[in-house]
Amino acid sequence: MPFSLRRLANHRLIAFDSAGVTFRYKNYRRVGGDRQQVMSLATDEFIRRFLLHVLPRGFHRIRHYGLLAGSARKASLALARELLNVAAPAAANDQPTEPDGFRPPCSCCGGRMIVIEVFERRRQPRGPPSANTTNREFRP
Repeated sequence: MPFSLRRLANHRLIAFDSAGVTFRYKNYRRVGGDRQQVMSLATDEFIRRFLLHVLPRGFHRIRHYGLLAGSARKASLALARELLNVAAPAAANDQPTEPDGFRPPCSCCGGRMIVIEVFERRRQPRGPPSANTTNREFRP
């Protein structure tokens, strides 16, 4: 599903009739003014996708509440660590870095893996690696 219906306000509905629902949504995979797009869905499909975001009776949405709420996350975690008498985690720059020749072990056979390509954190590759990238192990 390339869009989310959880934030569907009335001003984003463009048209609706017995044939379907047309609405505006934001495509986060695109950059710039091309993000805002329009989609039309059959009425039953629109309602099905919309109801996926409705919570059952008795449940509460807790996105902005609690210990990990965005505005007070650092302060509340520091207070929790103090009350629990737990040491703060080591800073990222205090951790020793791995040497360039480090090869992680394979989870199946235990042998050392050859790193072909490293992806950015929280990013999925969108296609095959380009041909001009070289393998770390075999330098010409």
